[in-house]
This record gives sequence, structure tokens and C-alpha cells, in this order.
Amino acid sequence: MKDILKRKRTIIWDFNGTLLNDTQLCIDCMNILLEERGLPFLDVSRYREIFTFPVRDYYVQLGFDFNKEPFEIPAHQFIDLYRERLKSAPLQANVENLLQYFREKGFSQIILSAMEQNFLEEVLMLKGITGYFDIVAGIRDHLAEGKAEMAKEIFQHHDPDKDDYILIGDTIHDYEVAAELGIECILVAHGHHSFERLNKLGCVVLEKLEQLKTKIK
Repeated sequence: MKDILKRKRTIIWDFNGTLLNDTQLCIDCMNILLEERGLPFLDVSRYREIFTFPVRDYYVQLGFDFNKEPFEIPAHQFIDLYRERLKSAPLQANVENLLQYFREKGFSQIILSAMEQNFLEEVLMLKGITGYFDIVAGIRDHLAEGKAEMAKEIFQHHDPDKDDYILIGDTIHDYEVAAELGIECILVAHGHHSFERLNKLGCVVLEKLEQLKTKIK
């Protein structure tokens, strides 16, 4: 892939892990659920190696037994814990400056998130960055089954030239969404997946968001 991705006009941002620094929050909330079930605790290294979409598969890897309880029980317990503690999760370093930079460059910016729509809008307001985005798209429920269909709906309404779009994320799933849409992707290894996992995909992988200024023109 070229070092500098030209002709881009629209950035599709993932939110959790990419713009929002919520990795430790997710680990802390999950460890509460694991302790209640007598399962081994999770640390950052293991989390970044096993977190995946659909999230049900991640719960299975952690040892949850869905013969004993339905997936919806721990999934909703996690969301409740996460929402209670969300104010403690900051944005990633220099996020607002970066969003302002791309706005001044004339880019349209979209949020595409596995967070439920109303909750996503609430969080963006809380963090003070709603105004940077032309479209805010979250999922329709809390169980985070994927984002590709949402993105396709956005594209149906905007008739895009796909060469103008790039997706910025932090997970393998973000790469898969970009591939399904037929657009380019850059991943940042400061969120929910390790650099080693991301680097196997063959796209540009950065360590810091600030490096995007040298990659997108």
C-alpha cells in the first residue's frame, strides 16, 4: 500500500478504541463479571489478543458458559457497568486537534460505531466532539453484532466514489468492514487489538493517531 493515501475526502472513524481510550475500562468491567463467575481475570495483553466480533465469541474465549446462562445476561451486565463508568474513559491523545485538522482540510467525517445509537450520541456530547461529524451511525441494540450493514446503508444514501473514502479503526473487524465496503483502511494499534494482530492484515498500521497527518492527503 502507498505510504500516502491521496484523493481522500471522507474519513469514516471507528469510535471505541480509535477515538475513545476505553480499553482499560472494558477490561475493568469484564473483570467484575469474571470474578462473579469464578473465571480468570483479564489483563491488557490477553484482552488485545482475544477481543473479537461478534462479541459473543469473545465471551466464550473468556470461559462464559451459555448453557448455564444466556449470552444476553452478561452482555447487558457489561453494558450497564460500562455506562456507569464511562466518564472515566478519556479520548485518545490529541483527538480533538486531529478532528479539527481534518475539518480544516475540508474532509467530511463520519462515526461508524458498534455502540448503540442513542448511547453513542450521548457519549459524543459528553466528550464535546459531536460537531465534527456529518453522520453519526451506531448499532440498533447493545449486543454489537457488527457494522458492515450500517455502512452499506450510509453508502446507499450518498452514492459515494469509494476512492474518496477511508476507514480509520483499531480492530480486525474494522479492516473487514472496510474490505466489504471496498474502501481503504488505516488501523491504529492503541485500542482493542495488538499491533501484532493488526500488522498481519496488510494495511497501514500506526502506533499513534497523530501519524495520520502524514498518511492522508
